[in-house]
Amino acid sequence: MTTPIATARRNGAFAFGALASLAALIVLALVWELWLAPVRPGAWALALKALPLACALPGVARKNLYTLQWASMLVLLYLAEGVVRGMTDAGLSASLAWLEALLALAFFVCALAYVAPFKRAARLNARAKKS
Repeated sequence: MTTPIATARRNGAFAFGALASLAALIVLALVWELWLAPVRPGAWALALKALPLACALPGVARKNLYTLQWASMLVLLYLAEGVVRGMTDAGLSASLAWLEALLALAFFVCALAYVAPFKRAARLNARAKKS
């Protein structure tokens, strides 16, 4: 049986991938809605969509399993927005939307890949305690 420390070392690339894609998603949300392709000129309210992601950033940086779990569910909203806007917007906004969907998917996959061994170890530990 592997220890949580060994699992964390082995999955470090997934944790880094989750952190990098989350940071890129925050930057993209801000740059997209404030400068590159806002819905209307001067409309900044959609840039607030980066706020929930920013709340998750410290916990993801610390590799907090609970944060990675709830952030992986949250990021599905950004994946959905990226797909919808990628299919309905035009020009630069559509390209940025597809990039948002790609970054959200990257975070989701990396977060789940990092968390999965810990969940598996906890399940095995719970079974061992029962018997």
